[in-house]
Formats: sequence, structure tokens, C-alpha cells
Amino acid sequence: MTDISLSRSGPPETVLPPEPVEVVAALDAALQSDDPRTAVSAVVADNPALLNAWAELGRLARDDIEAYAAFRVGYHRGLDRLRANGWRGSGYVRWQHPTNRGFLLALHGLATQARTIGELDEAERCDLFLRQLDPSWPPADLGDV
Repeated sequence: MTDISLSRSGPPETVLPPEPVEVVAALDAALQSDDPRTAVSAVVADNPALLNAWAELGRLARDDIEAYAAFRVGYHRGLDRLRANGWRGSGYVRWQHPTNRGFLLALHGLATQARTIGELDEAERCDLFLRQLDPSWPPADLGDV
């Protein structure tokens, strides 16, 4: 279980716990391989709760629908992880905490891909959700998704 702030200064904040070092190392190695998409896919198969891996799989997808699917799975896995760590459907999940970034990247990727495939209502919901989770969204160091 992770810390949840219940201060009077605002909504609670959830910070996901760190991933096991060996799992992060496997993802890093997969991203450096000659065939990162296949290698990341293998990491996801071995570690389906690894949110950063789902976000990377979406980024490495062969087409828009494959990207959309990977980002959507990462987003839903992320909701499960947040709930398991005390999130109750509201409150902050901020980018400033590196352990939250896999979920936020999956949600951002889902918004981007939803827009790309014409699911504009979903894209708008995802964009709003990102700003509710982190009012300073988008971060300066977001990069390309």
C-alpha cells in the first residue's frame, strides 16, 4: 500500500509504489534491443501489470488501432493499480512522481489515439481526466507519445 495524503489543503494524492528493479531493467533492455516492439511485448507478457511497458508498447505499435489497444489496456491496468493503492476515484495522480508516469502516459496515449481514430468524445474525456489528476498537465518533459 502506498501513502495517500488526506490534508485539508486539497484532494488526496496517490503515488504508486515503485516497480521491482529487475522488471524495470527488463523493460530498459527491451527498449534497447534490435526489435524493441517484440521485446517489449515479451516484457508485457511476463509482467502484465507493468504500466510503463503498456505505454511503450502503445508507442511502438505498428498502427493506430494497435496503439489504441495497448494504451487502453495500460490505462485500465493503471486504474486497477491505483485502486489497489488507495485511490477512490478522485484526487491527484501527479506526473512529478515517476512511479505514476506509466499510468499517465497510457492515459495520454489513449487520448492521442482516440483523437487519431475519430473517437473525439473519448479523447476529450481522457484530456479532462489528465487535468483532473494533475492540474499542471501537460508536463514540460512529456516527450512524444
